[in-house]
Amino acid sequence: MTRSAAAAALLLALAGCAADGATYPSLQPRAVEKRGFAEPLTPVTVATPDPALDRQVAELGARLNVIARGFADAAQGAERRAAAARGRAAGSDAWLDAQTALATLDDWRAQASALATDVEELAIQRGATLAPPYPTLTALSERADAEAERQGATIARLQAMLAPA
Repeated sequence: MTRSAAAAALLLALAGCAADGATYPSLQPRAVEKRGFAEPLTPVTVATPDPALDRQVAELGARLNVIARGFADAAQGAERRAAAARGRAAGSDAWLDAQTALATLDDWRAQASALATDVEELAIQRGATLAPPYPTLTALSERADAEAERQGATIARLQAMLAPA
């Protein structure tokens, strides 16, 4: 087939498609397709000041400070005891002293974890009423979680220094 014959056949085929009298939708973008798929902007709701919640957050923050200081003080002693027990057999006096110090640290960590849970419970209660996030409560929650994680990492590091039981 020559080029001109192929072009003529193509033109006849296209003319035949258009000759059936049916109307076809345009291939141009529809109005809805021009809108895009981005999420619509929603206004940011700001939490209204709540003096009762501010008091609770302040009290919990003060408790967290006490727990953090208590853990830091106990961690210094536990560090010394773990260093003294390094290389000693499980059950030796130095090892038992270090384990006792670690148990004290674990108590402080449990207090920090409980406080983090209390703070999270306050946030959940606010969320249940569809109230917007309260910035000071969110900050305290992050601080409490970070403190509990830091304490857990310190305990794990000191425990790794000791012989397994």
